[in-house]
Amino acid sequence: MVPSFSVWGAPMRRARFALVIAAVAWIGAGSAAAAPFAQETLDRYFRIDYDVGTKGGRSLIRGYVYNLNPGTPAERMQLSIETLDASGTVIAKSSTWVLGNVPPGNRAYFSASATPGASYRVQVLSFDWGSRGGSTN
Repeated sequence: MVPSFSVWGAPMRRARFALVIAAVAWIGAGSAAAAPFAQETLDRYFRIDYDVGTKGGRSLIRGYVYNLNPGTPAERMQLSIETLDASGTVIAKSSTWVLGNVPPGNRAYFSASATPGASYRVQVLSFDWGSRGGSTN
């Protein structure tokens, strides 16, 4: 039996390999843009005001995230919610998404159920900077 040979075999494998390498490099560059920020840095960009109530017997945290950056919207923002006991120890963690974008120099609403506790800590967990002059939705 004679092995089949394709004139395009080796160049096509090299092209596919190059395409895979390019895709991995592109994905890696995207994750570098989403690098975590120190809480002190986030406090310069965002302020969070919230209150705690009850709805249907469950604790409900609701409030606003303020984008203090005057020129860039924050998109796909997720908040971390920590429930604390009376001594300040974290007894539960959850997260919630902010509705829509947080426009530059403006605010966006959030609401989430939480485990009952003595107090809560709400912080920005993740976000992406949007385009300057972008949409407010």
